[in-house]
Amino acid sequence: MGKKREKSEYTIQAVINALELLEQFNGDVTELGVTELSKRLNLHKNNVFRLLATLESKGYIEQNKLNENYRLGVKCLELGQNYLKQSGLLRQARPVMEDIVAKCNENVYLSVLRGQKIVYIDVVEANQPVRVVSRIGAQLPVYCCASGKAQLASLIESGEEIEKYVNPREMKPFTPNTITSLDKLKEELEKVKELGYAIDDEEVDPGVRCVGAAIKDYTKRVVGAISISGPVNRITFDRIKEELGPIVVEGARKISEKLGYFI
Repeated sequence: MGKKREKSEYTIQAVINALELLEQFNGDVTELGVTELSKRLNLHKNNVFRLLATLESKGYIEQNKLNENYRLGVKCLELGQNYLKQSGLLRQARPVMEDIVAKCNENVYLSVLRGQKIVYIDVVEANQPVRVVSRIGAQLPVYCCASGKAQLASLIESGEEIEKYVNPREMKPFTPNTITSLDKLKEELEKVKELGYAIDDEEVDPGVRCVGAAIKDYTKRVVGAISISGPVNRITFDRIKEELGPIVVEGARKISEKLGYFI
């Protein structure tokens, strides 16, 4: 009987090149040209162009007709959404989010951590005349939003290094309230551990306050967070303490239990 071949022997270089091309669009890099991609991938421009043309034909890449640069296509979003649906997080979280909105009538978000950014993947909107603009698909630094700080506190508590998720040199202010010091962030995370929830006090958007709590799965790994968001005149600190904080903590606990997590 012949020796079993390693899976690495079956890899197709053209597919690897296409995937590595897609991976270049990360973080704040939203658009790239053929020349830059050629340098990054160490491939000839003709090869890069053929890869782009193939990915564009399937919807995974789009071209900005104004500057002829390329960006990720909608198929990438669909693929990510399918992954999340299959992972169970969206499916398990949605009923809990709807229940929270019924209780407090404020927007409730579901988000996940990707690198040093929080990505908002679902929302249940409140029936309010004045509402916060939906953040679906938006990415925010982990250090300045309630969902990010809630997940970060849980990760640090489980032994992760904060520097893995926050670069002190990149802690830039969105508003005068944004925490831009690593020492102050660490102090804030200690409060989050005590309370069980985190607060974004107009740190991303002026006039908007959020409260969030982390979600864990059966491996006790942090897999996301839910948050309640609204204008500061409704999301008061008294209301957070008496109502919204306990609600978001209980909601995160329910979702975690659905994913197999038990304390």
